[in-house]
Formats: sequence, C-alpha cells, structure tokens
Amino acid sequence: MKKGNINVSVENIFPLIKKFLYSDHEIFLRELISNATDATIKLKHIASIGKEKIDVGNPIIEVKVDKKAKKLHIIDHGIGMTSQEIEKYINEVAFSGAEEFLDKYKDTAKDAGIIGHFGLGFYSAFMVAEKVEIISKSYKKSAAAHWTCDGSPNYTLEKSDRKERGTEIILHIDKDSKEFLEESKISELLSKYNKFMPIPIKFGTKEETLPKSENAKEDEKPKTIVVDNIINNPSPAWTKPPKDLKDDDYKSFYRELYPMQFEEPLFNIHLNVDYPFNLTGILYFPKISNDLNIQKDKIQLYQNQVFVTDNVEGIVPEFLTLLRGVIDSPDIPLNVSRSYLQADGAVKKISAYITRKVADKLNSLFKKDRKGYEEKWNDIKLIIEYGMLSEEKFFEKSEKFTLYPSVDGKFYTYEELFNKIKAKQTDKDDKLIILYASDKESQHSYIEKAKNSGYEVILLDSPIVSHLIQKLESTKDKISFARVDSDHIDNLIKKDKKQVSKLDDEQKKNLEELVKSIIGEDRFVVKLEAMDSKENPFIITNPEFMRRMKEMQQTGGGGMFGAGNMPEMYNLVINTNSEIISSIVNTKTKKKQERLINQSLDLAKLSHGLLKGEELTNFISRSFEIIK
Repeated sequence: MKKGNINVSVENIFPLIKKFLYSDHEIFLRELISNATDATIKLKHIASIGKEKIDVGNPIIEVKVDKKAKKLHIIDHGIGMTSQEIEKYINEVAFSGAEEFLDKYKDTAKDAGIIGHFGLGFYSAFMVAEKVEIISKSYKKSAAAHWTCDGSPNYTLEKSDRKERGTEIILHIDKDSKEFLEESKISELLSKYNKFMPIPIKFGTKEETLPKSENAKEDEKPKTIVVDNIINNPSPAWTKPPKDLKDDDYKSFYRELYPMQFEEPLFNIHLNVDYPFNLTGILYFPKISNDLNIQKDKIQLYQNQVFVTDNVEGIVPEFLTLLRGVIDSPDIPLNVSRSYLQADGAVKKISAYITRKVADKLNSLFKKDRKGYEEKWNDIKLIIEYGMLSEEKFFEKSEKFTLYPSVDGKFYTYEELFNKIKAKQTDKDDKLIILYASDKESQHSYIEKAKNSGYEVILLDSPIVSHLIQKLESTKDKISFARVDSDHIDNLIKKDKKQVSKLDDEQKKNLEELVKSIIGEDRFVVKLEAMDSKENPFIITNPEFMRRMKEMQQTGGGGMFGAGNMPEMYNLVINTNSEIISSIVNTKTKKKQERLINQSLDLAKLSHGLLKGEELTNFISRSFEIIK
C-alpha cells in the first residue's frame, strides 16, 4: 500500500471546496457524470482511430443508491485509470485529464465531445461526502487501483481486484447531505442535469410490457420483463442535422423539454454553426401573452449536452429570452462551477448570430406564407416589438416582417401602411399622422369617429407600444403616431373637414366660462371646436405627449418624467355645433344648464373610462331622474 499527501497549492482546500467552489451542492452529480461521460467518449475515440484493439461494446453509466450503507455509486465502463494516472489527475488538484487527452489526439479528437472538467469537477464530491473512493481499471494492461480520501489532504492508494474496465466512484454521504441518499432526489437531479448526456445513464430498473403475439388468446395476460431504466436521451434533436428531422420530430422534442406544456409551439428555429464558434440548438416560438415577466428563463443552456443553466442572459438577446428551447455550445466560457457566464467577445458573436437567425426565420415565414404569418401575429408580436426596441440590428431587419394590423383585421407592412396613409393625407409639408387604437372596446367611439372621417386606424395593443412608436418616430422620416382618443385627431379631422361654428364669439366666451365654473376640475383643459352637428357635445381626449410619457414611465423609461410628476390631464372638447350645446347656450334656467353640462360631461367621462366611484353613483341617479 502506498500513502502520500495530495499536492494542493492552497492550504485547507477542502473546506473551500465544500463552501465556495460551487454555488449549489447538487452540482456534484453533474460533474461526476460528466467525468464518467468523458471516460467513455475517450475510450470510444481511441477505439475508433484503431490505435488500440478495444471491445467497446455498448457502455453505459450507472448510478446506484445504497441508503442503508449511506453510499452513492457512479460507475462507468470507460477508459479507466492506472495508479499513476490517479496520482496525476486526482492528487494534483485542477490538473485536467481532458486537456491532456485532447492535446495528445489533437488531430482526431476535435469533435469527440470531451466535456473536460476532471480535476476540480471531481472534488465537488467532497461537498456532500465525508469520504470518497475511486476504484478504477484502465483499458491498458495494468492492475486496478483503489484510491480513498476522507476529505483531508491525506489519501491512500492501493491495488484493487477489480477485473472490469472502467471506474467506480463511491461517495460516503455525510450527515448534512442525507437528501442525496433519496432515490427521488437523485432521479430529480439526473433529469435536471443529465437528461441529454451523450452516454446512456442507468438508474435502477423498470418493468416493460411486451406486445401480445399474433397467436395469443384474448384473455391471455401480456408479459412483462425487467429492463434497465435509462433516464436520458443520448441523441436529442438538436444534435442531429436539420435535414434529418421532420416537423413531428421538433414537436416531439418540445414535449420532451416541456412535458407540462400542453400548447404546441408556433414554429422553431434550428441553430447549427461551426465557425467562427461552435453552437447548436433549437429555439421555439410559443404563444406569448402581453406579460413580459412570467415567461422568461425557459431556454436551457448546455455544454456538450451537459445542462448548465436556464439563465441565458448575455448569450441570448434579452427579447429572445421569451422563447423556449435549447442552446449547446462548447465555446461559451464558464467559470469554474459552470454556473455563470462571462461576457466576452465570443458570447457577443453568439448573441448576434442568434439575433440574425431569428430575423431571417421570421422574414422567411412571412415571404413563404403571409396568411399563416398574419394568423400568428398576435402570438409573436410582443417578441418582435421588444426586439425592435432593444436590438438595433434586429430593428434594421424588422421592417421586412413587422406587421401593423388595422382595427378591421387587415395587415400592413410599414411600407404598405405609409403609402396608404400618404394617399389620404396629401399635405406634403406636414408629417403623416398614423392613427392607432390600443383597446378596440374602450376606444370604440373614437375609432368610429376616425373611420367615418375616412382614416385607417391600426391596432397597437402591446404593453410597450408607447416605447415602440417613440422609436419609430425617431427613425422614420415625416411620420407621427397618435392614439385615436388623443388631441392630434381633432386637429387632423378638423383640418380635412373645416366646420363653421354656429356660435358667435360672445356666445363661445360665455359658454367656456360657464362650463369651467360648473365642472371646476383642474385636470380638464376646455377647448371649443366647430365639428359636425352629429358629433357628441363633449368629447374627452388625451394630450398625446403627456399620456405617452406617462405610459413609457410605467413600463420603464420616460426619461426625466417620473410617474409622480406626470399629472392626469385631459382635453374637454366642446362641439359648438351640437344641438345639445345650443340648448345649453339658449337655456335661461341655470339649474337646467348645470344638469345638461353635468350629464354631457359624465357621458363623455363614461366613454373614456373615467367615470368611477361617487361620480358614477351620482350619474346613475341623475339618469333615472331624467328618465322619470
């Protein structure tokens, strides 16, 4: 038996490993299975290049729990280690056997799929174990070795009678980590971190029912057999060439990723690039609601099929974190625990590539099947609008596939919309005003008013619409957006349909003073306008600038304008040609004037969603009195 001291460069390395090496102790299982996977892939590679005559067979990795003995076993049938290799790769902390292997076979092992964290990865076992054993037999002709360490710098290394090629890691689980002796916990971790590892992983057994033979009797019971319970899919869809996959394959993989998600994805994007970086993956567009927060962190990041994190911020542009799927890249730099990403040039290139691929896919879908694309628009628009705001390169490409639906269900590209509005608004010296609604129901009367005047009204109802139109106005020449209930629409319609007021200047002055004295509210700016006599007597509109700034602040932004600094201000537009206004002006009874003004104002408030509380109660009581 040989005894010695592990060669560490930092005194008391084990307490540091236990507390600080990994942010989450459950990572130990991922690291040990990654090492077992590396050992198996190395063996396969050596056999494939013919340098050694090796009967590889169909190797698997096995995980076993021995709750009674408080042990956890990870067993592989890979390359194995000699005593000398154990001393080199295990006792010298952080020496990576994977790096040496890749260097030795650099001409042939480029795409072998080596994960490569033997060293500190192995020592993660000491986060949950009071003692760790390694029993290993190399594929080379040499005796098996047995290494034992109790978490101190002391170890023992002796011969073993193991006859089978490969390595068995035995963890003697400490009293503070008893949960890792529960089969349910280990099953959960294997499913989380090792679901798509490239080598089959066995965890226990299961019963499998055999199909009945053709000659079986009707009452004959089906036979069952006990088989290995393989918990992973070693060949997930993203590792296959796109030409080998059909639509059903992508949908089946989506259900494998998200078994509790019952809605099918709208479409997918297969990522596959090997220069200037290696990256594969599949991204899915799900149906997106108008909530920006609840659906993030659904993309899973893998490195050589090893799960790393579902926080892909930095790799995937923020607007695409609403998507789902998988990204796998060995070129994404990770820190020692593989849990946090480092922002560097490679990551920025990957992010730009993903953005471009998504834009190209959207453009392709729009060109190939515009009708189908229009049908999906409401489910994908939030992602596209979010991307237009946050990614300049995406914004530049978005004009080809961004749609602007009308309130009547027609869809326009920006160019189509611009040309349509230009034909209506012929004054070339002014900006073209694009009228939009954000809520078809509550803004119905305003929409009808604009449509009756011959204007197209588009529907922009996402929560970030104020930011979006601000962006469009700043980048497009000679356009301005105005919501149908804003002050802009009065100017637009009045300009095209000039009306002569039925009231003289003296009557208008008296009317304005009367209305102000009765309503007595600071939040209304009273304006008198000559409109069609069929229009309502009172119309409430929003000052476009102030409303938009307030909305932007509420969804993040708005510059120097804070929510608390933006008062609720409205325009009260009085139609001087309305018959009701004429009645108010010509009525000699002050009480009747007040009743008509209050009733007309409350109706205007009601149509704008502003009539609430005591005002609503008073309006209902007054309305019943009028009916009587």
